[in-house]
Amino acid sequence: MRIAPLAIFVNRMPSCYCLPPGYTNTVMKEILLGVTGGIAAYKSATIVSRLTQCGIAVTVVMTRSATKLIAPQTFEALSGRPVRYSIFDAKMSHAHIELARSADLFCIAPATANIIAKAAHGIADDLVSTLILSFDKPILFAPAMNTVMWNKPSVQRNVKQLCEDGMFFIGPESGHLSCGETGLGRMTEPEKIVEKILNWNQSCNR
Repeated sequence: MRIAPLAIFVNRMPSCYCLPPGYTNTVMKEILLGVTGGIAAYKSATIVSRLTQCGIAVTVVMTRSATKLIAPQTFEALSGRPVRYSIFDAKMSHAHIELARSADLFCIAPATANIIAKAAHGIADDLVSTLILSFDKPILFAPAMNTVMWNKPSVQRNVKQLCEDGMFFIGPESGHLSCGETGLGRMTEPEKIVEKILNWNQSCNR
């Protein structure tokens, strides 16, 4: 089965498609950052640091796998806020609703094949995936995975479905991967992701 045409489609998608119906552009003041279990999770710390330096409040939500790759305390120190993990947060009666309502944009970086599949099929079995379902403002995925994984027809179908559902993607890019190979699947550099977020209003108003 040939996957090249679909892969080309995904990588040529415009940087911004359309905002959800009824959404009004406002200055980004509050961001949710979902960190999933990819080795690129350590780069997400730079995203938090850059955004907070720009005066944007960031709340980090991690999957359990992500906590095995980078300590939550890193994000807490950079954001000045507790990291959220569980739908059943003792300090929040409805964590997925409260967090979703408070933010202007939800960025998942790195976005693994697993979280992309969950989002495409409406699966909500942890806080990050449940937030995707309860979030009614822009959602931005920054994929990160091995080239073979990214090129799998199932992954490409899931990405296409999310694009059709009105979600946004930045990357992946070609380069050196953590497995030692070189190819498409590297997470877009944090500075580019931050730039995308900071310029969100302008890019979506073209």
